[in-house]
Amino acid sequence: MKRITTLFAGICLTLSCFAQDIYSCRNTTLSFFSATPMEDIDAITSKGVSAINVKTGAVYFKVAVNTFKFKKSLMEEHFNENYLESDKYPNAEFKGKITDNIDLRKDGTYNVTVEGTLNMHGVDKVYKEKATITILGGKPAAETKFNVRLADHKIKIPTLVVTNIAETVEVTVKANYN
Repeated sequence: MKRITTLFAGICLTLSCFAQDIYSCRNTTLSFFSATPMEDIDAITSKGVSAINVKTGAVYFKVAVNTFKFKKSLMEEHFNENYLESDKYPNAEFKGKITDNIDLRKDGTYNVTVEGTLNMHGVDKVYKEKATITILGGKPAAETKFNVRLADHKIKIPTLVVTNIAETVEVTVKANYN
């Protein structure tokens, strides 16, 4: 019986050591901004999920497209129905890795490069972008801004409103991990 207890305690200790390298955030904030001569468009959600493995540098985030909130309800409706088609493509998802050789288990602020694949509107595209990772008290926080060309994800803008919607939008992601 002692051997089984010792074995079980060893397995639990080993698993908890591995688990300390992976942090998650269930209220990741994602926003986007689009500037045009006619009107600026911005939306935000804090309903994204994210994870980071500070040992391997793996990074992940996912957001339900229909959780973005706009200042104008008509913009939100067009975004979900006409452009992102959130019924057909309900989520945007990023899977990537920090390419820098940095020990993210030590407190500090690190400017890093993240490379991975963003799946949005059913289309995968590889991105290589800058991010800032801050480790404080052993817990990571991450922030990045990058541009997404709508055409790269086959998001079509009707000719009638082409001057109202920018071809490229600035995306911001912020996560505080536990």
